[in-house]
Amino acid sequence: MLTLTAPASPAAAAPAARAAPVATVAPAAAPKGGTARVTGEGWRPRALLTLLVCGQNMIGGTNACANADGRTVTTTADGTFATTVPVAAPPKPCPCVVHVATVTGEPAAADAPLGVQGHPEAPLPPQRDGERLSALEARLEGSSGLLTWFGAPPRRRLVVTVANLGPVPARDPVFRLGTSRGVLAPSWEEHRWRGTVAAGGKERVSLDVELAAGAYGDYLVSLGYGDEVLVEQPWDVSRPWGVTVFWVLLCVVVPLAVFRAGMAVVDRVRPRPAAPAGTATTEEAGPGLPWFRPGTVPPENDGAPGAGAPGAPS
Repeated sequence: MLTLTAPASPAAAAPAARAAPVATVAPAAAPKGGTARVTGEGWRPRALLTLLVCGQNMIGGTNACANADGRTVTTTADGTFATTVPVAAPPKPCPCVVHVATVTGEPAAADAPLGVQGHPEAPLPPQRDGERLSALEARLEGSSGLLTWFGAPPRRRLVVTVANLGPVPARDPVFRLGTSRGVLAPSWEEHRWRGTVAAGGKERVSLDVELAAGAYGDYLVSLGYGDEVLVEQPWDVSRPWGVTVFWVLLCVVVPLAVFRAGMAVVDRVRPRPAAPAGTATTEEAGPGLPWFRPGTVPPENDGAPGAGAPGAPS
């Protein structure tokens, strides 16, 4: 007996869509400084993951996480993992989560609630229309010109790739741009970026940064949105050596010019010795030889006409 089997439909032959990855923490609450066990499933096989303890449900991005105490783990062939993480105190108050995210390849992330005993708690900050902006990449572009070498204000351009992790788009967001030096707090200025960062999308944002004239040293450029600091970029501003050279030359040339002028004045006003009687001065002698006057002869020829003249008989 011949049995015919209908071919499977393309929909049935296609592999089932992978479920969203999940992560769980046990116990649900642990004292600060202890450990917690984190397990997960539904992840890509052999994927490298990072695990961070974050405050305020990671609303501020990784700035709200204890990055120094993070851990990594590689999933098994079936997309599962199990590891322990230290219950570190995040920089933001609870509610806290363990944030699990992929390092390379297709991005995927999951959060698991974790109560950190002994860590302060605070209400979540209000969300701005539901958008959540985070910085993916940042760099300072530009270089110093010749005028900066002579004290002109240093200028750079901060280029940031911003991603919107919220459910709604961010239209014309207002960023806060700040510069600081050493332990001083940044001085903030608001800059409105004209554009829209779609929900789940990313955009390239460019903002101009300018320091005061003559500034030099190690500066820090910060970009904030709302109450969160998205990125910080160091900026090493070289010393304006042209100003130093100018002042050195000024300190040398001006005293030398004053000295020369003073010596000229002294030479003009100093008393001069009186001329001997019967001797004509330069002014009296006229433009010719200093000893010559009309109707006179040189003193060495007095009483011996022609004596001493070239070619005269002795």
